[in-house]
Amino acid sequence: MAGSFPTGGFGMGNPAEGIWEAMQQLRSGFEKRVGTRVGRGEVRSAVLALLAEQPMHGYQIIHEIEERSGGSWKPSAGSVYPTLQLLADEGLITAEESNGRKIYALTEAGREEVAGAETSESSPWDSNTSSDNTRFSALPKAGVELAQAAAQVARTGSAEQVQQAVTVLDEARKRLYSILAQD
Repeated sequence: MAGSFPTGGFGMGNPAEGIWEAMQQLRSGFEKRVGTRVGRGEVRSAVLALLAEQPMHGYQIIHEIEERSGGSWKPSAGSVYPTLQLLADEGLITAEESNGRKIYALTEAGREEVAGAETSESSPWDSNTSSDNTRFSALPKAGVELAQAAAQVARTGSAEQVQQAVTVLDEARKRLYSILAQD
């Protein structure tokens, strides 16, 4: 039953296979949601805001956005580089070759655009640390990491370690439901 949870739970068949399948299901569900949380305009405004501070190359921009959003937003190269090209086409940034990399910097028109945006809105990465974003980034990330750890125990742990892990996961599941039961 690829792509769905085993009908008998983790105890049926090979436990490592069931855990791995569940982890893949979690990851695919979360990635679909996480991929839609940031609009194109936010990548643009984030790039402009960072370049207002200092010239950077594309990888630095991606890394800075991830850092400033607390890891909740890491734009792909497939969204950052086309945005950089568009900004260059609009005359808002320039690109210079340095040590085999393109370093991007704001033009005067780019500085004017950033100055206008600063008065009207907060930093683009600030909106990605809201409580709504926790639902679509921090919690799914924690769930995937938990599933990865469980899969590792299932693959390499002894029978006793696997049983301890099952006990921990059962307790975690109960505690999560108790959170929802609170008023």
